[in-house]
Amino acid sequence: IDCLTGEYKIIRSDLLIDAGDSLSPDIDVGQTEGAFVMGLGWLLTEKFHYDTETGQTLTNRTWNYKPPLAKDIPEDFRVTFLQNRPNPHGVLRTKTLGESPLVLAFSVLFALRHAITSARMDAGNNEWFRMDAPLTLEDIQRLWPLKTSIYRQALKNPSPQNLGYRILTTR
Repeated sequence: IDCLTGEYKIIRSDLLIDAGDSLSPDIDVGQTEGAFVMGLGWLLTEKFHYDTETGQTLTNRTWNYKPPLAKDIPEDFRVTFLQNRPNPHGVLRTKTLGESPLVLAFSVLFALRHAITSARMDAGNNEWFRMDAPLTLEDIQRLWPLKTSIYRQALKNPSPQNLGYRILTTR
């Protein structure tokens, strides 16, 4: 995460999914990846804005509505299915896949919160902060209160830590 620009990169995601006895593992992988990326959009990029007078949606095109793009997908995306977990009551012992990967996208939101908290602590701000979803690039910038003196010092001694970069791995 780059707290100055709000940009982040998801380096790797590992999903462990219980699909029962999968009828088509390739299709199930696609469904899982699609639901996870849909969750990333829901939590990180797809912010809706409305006109306060009319209620009309202002985010009605990709210029101001940001669906997930290729750069938002984890660079290393691993999906693993639990083995020997049939569903005795399901169609041909299968299980549904849509909701669980979508909810697993919260792990990225919480990893970003952890990185922002770390950057704020480095800047001398230990106060609790509210972080709503979707967490856009502008929200990340807003959550890291940039002090001019810290920024000037970082420019004199440029390093990833001094410029607000955080690399966070969660397991």
